Amino acid sequence: MGIVVEDRADDATLHEMNIESAWELSGLYRGTPLTHRSVMDAVRQPDRIFIYREAILLEWIETGEDLYRLVRNVVVHEVAHHFGFSDADIEAIEQDQN
Repeated sequence: MGIVVEDRADDATLHEMNIESAWELSGLYRGTPLTHRSVMDAVRQPDRIFIYREAILLEWIETGEDLYRLVRNVVVHEVAHHFGFSDADIEAIEQDQN
């Protein structure tokens, strides 16, 4: 799995995700979660996590949240998708930690 940092999500990604503004997407996991894989699967492209720098920086400016914490949360969220967690699963775990 690789981590790719880009300024912002491209138009094709935003369209695919049904998101209107690049500022709304700070990270994205592209791949097949481990829970959906089999040893019988054909070789595929490596999984990648995209981190969208400008969306994170905008959130940092707007919220005043610690930048390290924002980046860490995005990366952890996307890695969780790699392990098969849904957005709802991740949200429930985050709520339990608070």
